[in-house]
Amino acid sequence: RAPAPAAVAAASAAGGATVEEEARERERVAKMGAAVRTLLECLGEDPDREGLVDTPTRVANALLYCTRGGRVDAAAAVSRLVSRAMYDERHNEPVCVRDITFHSLCEHHMLPFFGKVHVAYVPSGRVVGLSKLARVVDVFARQLQVQERLTRQIADACAEALGAAGVAVVVEATHMCMAMRGVERQGATTTTSCYTGVYRGEGGAALRAEFLALVGGRGGCDR
Repeated sequence: RAPAPAAVAAASAAGGATVEEEARERERVAKMGAAVRTLLECLGEDPDREGLVDTPTRVANALLYCTRGGRVDAAAAVSRLVSRAMYDERHNEPVCVRDITFHSLCEHHMLPFFGKVHVAYVPSGRVVGLSKLARVVDVFARQLQVQERLTRQIADACAEALGAAGVAVVVEATHMCMAMRGVERQGATTTTSCYTGVYRGEGGAALRAEFLALVGGRGGCDR
């Protein structure tokens, strides 16, 4: 029996994958592997040579791992993550977690983009365990994405799951589709921002200024 794909093996070890799910994942890996083999042949490579013989399966498993967030109910996943770590607390000033690293895949070229996410929220009587904000980022980053949508999804998910009075998000990223091909500009960084609730509009100007000062002045657009 062939070893289970990495994503299924991890879920199975945690008690999260059924025999049927494992069988479906094996079939998916086999189908994807055949497609990768075809790509290698189209590139003029010999997929049977020593260095490439296992590449189709490796690529299939890697893509499944990097896009696993796209095959779950994101709202339910975020709700489960957050509900386990919400605490009653009278703190009503902004809470900011900066420099949350992430990796994602651009949906246009399926090349990586990566960088940092900065998240702040104003509690409404409850606070969340800080690590959960990083996990929320992972839910949306681990799928085929564009940075603009990723930024909005993180902000909206945090606002709803935390019941926050407002959420601010800034994403800074380097895109390999811009660095490795096309204009081939290394070192260019794309910055996007999103604000909800008390962070929006003229009334949120002071909160936005505080947030931007905390994250180093980045992301000045009020989206």
